[in-house]
Amino acid sequence: MTSRTLRRRLHHEDVGGRGNERLESSGYDGLSEPLLANYQDGDQSRSEGHRAEDLWDDEEKKARLHWMFIFSQLITQWAQWLANIVFGSGSLIGRILPLTSGTQNGISQKVFLPSLTPLQEERLRYLQQRLEVPFDGSQVEHQDALKQLWRLAYPGRELPPLKSELWKEMGWQGTDPSTDFRGGGFISLENLIFFAKKYPDSFQRLLHKQDGTRAEWEYPFAVAGINISFMLIQMLDLQSGKPSSSAGIRFLELLEKDEMAFDNLYCVAFRMMDAQWLAKRASYMEFNDVLKSTRAQLERELKLEDVSCVQDFPAYNLLRR
Repeated sequence: MTSRTLRRRLHHEDVGGRGNERLESSGYDGLSEPLLANYQDGDQSRSEGHRAEDLWDDEEKKARLHWMFIFSQLITQWAQWLANIVFGSGSLIGRILPLTSGTQNGISQKVFLPSLTPLQEERLRYLQQRLEVPFDGSQVEHQDALKQLWRLAYPGRELPPLKSELWKEMGWQGTDPSTDFRGGGFISLENLIFFAKKYPDSFQRLLHKQDGTRAEWEYPFAVAGINISFMLIQMLDLQSGKPSSSAGIRFLELLEKDEMAFDNLYCVAFRMMDAQWLAKRASYMEFNDVLKSTRAQLERELKLEDVSCVQDFPAYNLLRR
């Protein structure tokens, strides 16, 4: 209460057995109505008037809250729209095409996708053609690729038969590597070969688990590589005709500058996964959790403004040639 004086008059006929008693207390000068009272006779109409005004005020508050909610939804939509432009623009706003997406909170939204340059279309089409090729152990080309991977992994060792216990040393689950590809397809084998050729030092260190304090039950190298290929395909939305995820749209910009952007990103992802594995002190049963955190980190780095190619990724510095 302030230092100014307030006179508060109680209109009860009897308070504590004493009739017509006045009570004075400190308060605001401008307050003339009682803080607590039972209105009698002549005051009844004034009471009803105040109740009507209170109801009207409540209705006004509800209306204001309703419009504030709608306004906040509009702001959210505009923010998302701007984000799609920033992260999805191939060059400037003039290259975007509006497509209708789903709804959020009952309000339809627009997702703006960039139109592709002829070079982007050509490289995306070629990459998607690679994705459609399953691994076929009966094809000589695929057998030769598997043999090439062995020679790159173990330069001084004799090449084993295509079905041998020795393949388990590389991280295949069985004696026949062809049974491990499943959804990864032939491109996952191409990714491993690219990694071994382009970044041999990092490839060897991961293959032989030379960095950090390793778990007793380590992830199998080759099978982990297949999982990373599959994770990237999903993250970049490459199995749809035209990527519509923010990561996929951003990747198309990298693909325009580097036709091997997917393979280079694969190498970054593999090295990043191993770093996450060591940081979490993970073991075999936690591999999926590590893969999820790797994907999240890749998506964060994809959104960085100064990333225009895979070599600009902060995690690219982890790779050694």
